[in-house]
Amino acid sequence: MRVGIGFDTHPLIPGRRLVLGGVGILFHRGLSGWSDADALLHAIIDALLGAAALGDIGQHFPPGDTGLNGISSVELLKRTASLLADSNWQIVNIDATIVTEAPKLQDYEMDMRKNIGSALNIKIEQVSVKAKTSAKMGFIGRGEGVASHAVVLIDSR
Repeated sequence: MRVGIGFDTHPLIPGRRLVLGGVGILFHRGLSGWSDADALLHAIIDALLGAAALGDIGQHFPPGDTGLNGISSVELLKRTASLLADSNWQIVNIDATIVTEAPKLQDYEMDMRKNIGSALNIKIEQVSVKAKTSAKMGFIGRGEGVASHAVVLIDSR
């Protein structure tokens, strides 16, 4: 068994759709990035790749790759699942936390869990997603961005 830890952060900007966990969130700003900038899925991808010692998200899905411009991070998560399966790893569980002052995400967490489970072909019970604030401290507290943390456990097949 192996454990992986992932982290990602993106600035919030006007004119972009906010996507977290593959779910479109009603908000007046979105996350800036090359793909859809889904910080939650990016943290999970990094945690999975790290646990399997397969590098990181930037190695497999580099910013600037024209084929990935605007791509859904759900698709990147599916590709990551294939990389793990090809290396004989299976996912035991995922525990992830989104850190943002706004918007409130409680109503979206179940859909995020469903999307993650579906993309990785695992049960929803194997996926935990939580949302927290930074108590109005730092760039997150000022509403300038969103961060996500993820911990995963994988096991050999």
